[in-house]
Amino acid sequence: MFRLKTLAILGSKAELASLPDGKLLINTINAHSYNMARKDKQFAEALSKGDVLIPDGASIVKACEWIGAKLKPKERVAGWDLFAYEMERLNRKGGKCMFMGSSEKVLELVKKRASVDYPNIAVEMYSPPYKPEFSDEDNRSIINAINEADPDLLWIGMTAPKQEKWTYSHWSELNIHCHVGTIGAVFDFFAGTAKRAPLWWQHHGLEWLYRLIKEPRRMWRRYLVGNVLFLWYMAGEKFGI
Repeated sequence: MFRLKTLAILGSKAELASLPDGKLLINTINAHSYNMARKDKQFAEALSKGDVLIPDGASIVKACEWIGAKLKPKERVAGWDLFAYEMERLNRKGGKCMFMGSSEKVLELVKKRASVDYPNIAVEMYSPPYKPEFSDEDNRSIINAINEADPDLLWIGMTAPKQEKWTYSHWSELNIHCHVGTIGAVFDFFAGTAKRAPLWWQHHGLEWLYRLIKEPRRMWRRYLVGNVLFLWYMAGEKFGI
């Protein structure tokens, strides 16, 4: 069974510097993705068997401490933190980054901003078909595009759990030698088509509440129902239910 207590989760932002070079799959986990993984075996496998799992949620950090998890992260490491660290690192030495996912419009905005913020990085893009499931032909086209680009850094952005499941299931077919991060929402944040919560909300672990206030009709089930479900699961892990 998928349990937070047994997952190997990155402990802090500082530990990003200790990640080894080479082909590395980096996923994120928050309360919402944990809830989904409890009901989706393939998603659970993708999260638990990836190379690195970062705590993209204050709830994960607090829950690991409360339940006595194997590894207790010291702080939240958001997908944005991973993105900023990896992009700055690549920009210092120069190289090629690829963004796979989202729409052509968003990708063009991403490329435009990257040319200003990270001038030493060449940007490749691929926008996959917008559909619930890809055909074999779709998958082959995506894989070929990534392999032909042979990037020094690869970002996958198709929202959870689709991005994690796709990347994990096709991992052996990706003939690349770089870090790969599944960070769907960051594409929109960087493009400017979506806005992160102000720093005060982020620092107090209330980014979820900011999103709920801004988009109550879309987010109420995820946060109001989902947060209660997450607490129930954590109680089960702590007390062995």
